[in-house]
Amino acid sequence: MLRKLAFLTIVVMILGTTLPMATPTYAQTPEEWFAQAGEPYQGVTIKGVSERTAPSQFMLNSMVPGFTEATGINVEFELTSWDEMYEKEIKDMESGAGIYDFVYIEQDFIFAALEKNWLTDLTQLTADNPDLLYPGNDVGDFTSFADNFVGEDGHLYGFPFEAFLKSYIYRTDLFEDADIQAAFNEQYGWDLRPAVNWDEYLQIAEFFTNWGKENDLELWGSTVTAAAHPATAYEIIESIWPAWGVYYWGLNPETLKATSANGGSADSPRAKEALAYWVNMLNNAPPEARTSTWDEVAASFGAGRTAQGMVYLENVGWIAQDEDRSLVTGKVGVAVPPLYPGVLNDAALHKGYVGYYDGGALGIPHSSKEKEASFLWLQWMARKDLQGEFATTAGRVVRNSTFTDPLVLEADPKIGNYFTLMSTAGPLFLGAPPFPFHRSLFEIYLLNITKAMTGELTAEEACDAIAQQADEKLIELGYTE
Repeated sequence: MLRKLAFLTIVVMILGTTLPMATPTYAQTPEEWFAQAGEPYQGVTIKGVSERTAPSQFMLNSMVPGFTEATGINVEFELTSWDEMYEKEIKDMESGAGIYDFVYIEQDFIFAALEKNWLTDLTQLTADNPDLLYPGNDVGDFTSFADNFVGEDGHLYGFPFEAFLKSYIYRTDLFEDADIQAAFNEQYGWDLRPAVNWDEYLQIAEFFTNWGKENDLELWGSTVTAAAHPATAYEIIESIWPAWGVYYWGLNPETLKATSANGGSADSPRAKEALAYWVNMLNNAPPEARTSTWDEVAASFGAGRTAQGMVYLENVGWIAQDEDRSLVTGKVGVAVPPLYPGVLNDAALHKGYVGYYDGGALGIPHSSKEKEASFLWLQWMARKDLQGEFATTAGRVVRNSTFTDPLVLEADPKIGNYFTLMSTAGPLFLGAPPFPFHRSLFEIYLLNITKAMTGELTAEEACDAIAQQADEKLIELGYTE
């Protein structure tokens, strides 16, 4: 059901029924159109909140001033930490106070918000206010990541502004070194290249860990996220499990059961094997892996301490280019993760996915007092002609047309052809499943996966506990019987 919804959304967008689409054949410049559309709202102030990230900083510093100049609409845009942001916006939407007119909505949170009717239906807003639809809006141009912000009614509830893949990253200088290639081939009998399956990944990891020891180098074969932190559980359920063919957190999307006995897969042999594999990968990871979250894993790779790994690729820009932060600039490649046999076919047929598509959108709370002015801001933020600079500055792409922007084409080879990976393989990745109970259920995964990483539980015991406790929690919450 979940993947069918995503596929249906793409079809709906292409047909133009999610939001009207138009080609900008008008004589006005974008600034002139927004100035005219914004006339009734001159002097109005809209307030928003988002996480303090590079894309949000770009919106605040590079997009807000132009929007205000064109429309006369003032924008107060508050950037803060992830947890404080959610605390503020949830309290506001829950109370209906209307403090915020636009908010950051992460793809793993939107279905909880939709269940509570916290967000404005942008499709309906457009139908009610056709004069507010920017002719160049073209929601059909959004990448497949936009699927995450479409409700079961086929309507759009957020405009994406940031999107990243978590995928496979590797050191091109090591993989292309002639001496290393010869030594690897002699040991394993195949030519060194980025791994396409998990057996190859393990061999590469073992090789480089041993290579580091033999050559007195601070070098290991793989990253691993193993801190007592949400990042550790997310790495398993959103990156490792899917690449092994365990989808939707091991829940059956039709029955919402996690136990194999009831149609789930969280305690399946595959889930147990994948978790055990990644726990054992700690033997080929640097010492800091046991206290690493997503940030420290990226830092380890940027410091040249690992030959390959699974990293949130919002970091690839600085890892590949920033000599003040990275020791491997110009030595970075990216690829689709190693995959268990059959996973790629599942993803192509929309029966599964190869890994995690992360990011967020701007939505309008139901309690906003300035919905129309806010909708103009969302459309300004999503303007096609502004996306090239947005992408190269903040390392994100949310529109297909952005991939052919001259700025993006020029930047692509400098960051390991990451934009090419997003363009060609992006539809194979998927955000978190559209579970309204995401946060309630996640604590179960976090507790047991963390115990597996520390050795308090075996992988088998952790998966059994996850499946049983998840089934019990969903009954308690009223989603199943």
